[in-house]
Amino acid sequence: MVLRGYVPTSEETLQTLAALRLQSLNSDFSTHAPFPRLEELFPPHVLHARLPPLPRRAPAKCRGARLRAGLLAGGLWGQVLAKQRAERDQRLRGRLREEGASTMAAIVEKWKLLQGMGRPEAMAAYVALVREWPGFGSTLFDVDLQASPVGPGPQRLWLGIGAKAVSLYKPGEPEPLDSFCYGRISSFGASDSSTFRLSVEDRDLLFETSQVDEIAQLLNTYLASAGAQRLPRPQEPPTSPPTLEPTVLPQGLCPAPGPWQHRPPVGSSHS
Repeated sequence: MVLRGYVPTSEETLQTLAALRLQSLNSDFSTHAPFPRLEELFPPHVLHARLPPLPRRAPAKCRGARLRAGLLAGGLWGQVLAKQRAERDQRLRGRLREEGASTMAAIVEKWKLLQGMGRPEAMAAYVALVREWPGFGSTLFDVDLQASPVGPGPQRLWLGIGAKAVSLYKPGEPEPLDSFCYGRISSFGASDSSTFRLSVEDRDLLFETSQVDEIAQLLNTYLASAGAQRLPRPQEPPTSPPTLEPTVLPQGLCPAPGPWQHRPPVGSSHS
């Protein structure tokens, strides 16, 4: 999640997390230690965000202009444009290498400061830093918000589902735009195969997402584990509270835990 950009924090903290990972993998700093690639330690999108944006091409205004542009692109002018693009791409790649080298140097300096720290301590320090994000423990889903009182739609957001509340985040922002405890949710369910509806008191939020069923299952699980009555979907008549059965929580954007990830019990925070 850190490498994929789903734990919003400062670049300084991201460098410290990378150093802690190196300490866990290789122990104390050594010039002979194997170095992972930078993208295995640090979110690549942070480096790309430092590069200048690509210039946008102005659209041709009429058929004649499009025809002239096509003729020019096929001739000498097209060769000039291709050369300019190649030179620009080369400059961007060079800039990216420079930014990567600078970031790796900063990570290594932080790694040197961790001398003597054992692997369990490095892992504990890593998790402690990640836990500083208020949304730690939530399962995140990429959604497009179609209707909302918090701003114009559609908006690309993170829908964070945690043990105590549902929160909406602007991607990359540490603080939620809004957060709803489960007691405020009056109903939820699928409007269709790609639209999820969440009713919070007197307002309806509509989300476009490919994970409608996963979101509904996770909400049902948290409501049931909190002793709340299961809320009916729009197409279902109200029923008596169901008996909670063991459920495997969908992970949303959270990857399956590997050797470097810790999975806590259901209902508690997890990374």
